[in-house]
Amino acid sequence: MPAPNNCITFLVDGQLFGMPATEVMELTRFHELTPVPLAPPTIAGLMNLRGQVVTAVDMRRRLELRPRPEGQQPMNVVLRREDVLVSLLVDQVGEVIELDDSTFEPVPDTLRGVARELVRGVHKLPGRLLLLLDPQKVIAGLAVGPRRQALSPAV
Repeated sequence: MPAPNNCITFLVDGQLFGMPATEVMELTRFHELTPVPLAPPTIAGLMNLRGQVVTAVDMRRRLELRPRPEGQQPMNVVLRREDVLVSLLVDQVGEVIELDDSTFEPVPDTLRGVARELVRGVHKLPGRLLLLLDPQKVIAGLAVGPRRQALSPAV
């Protein structure tokens, strides 16, 4: 699978992840969240982003990683999927990097659990491995948005 040209990078529990820059609407600091009763544990809550309701997905929970340390505020990677905004809560936003197809490799056999389902491949960068997330898979099946519709890949 060819790599996207530009990628937004971010850290979650010390691991470097990336997402195609074309999928990211904006990056913001943490916003106050309103809890959603009976929501799945991956839904951290709802936030108001300039008058728009945005569902916040805790990427540590989504990737089944350990909880964020007490007092550490996450950052928001805001995606627009169809007419719904979704924020991925990450530990730290990195940079926009240009990826080369020659560094792309399929998901390694050593990657296990839910991360294996959410990662579309990896890029070998100097001194690091970048896990490239599939935005549709990250938010697929989660009840998000003001109408509480489940997002699914476009058909």
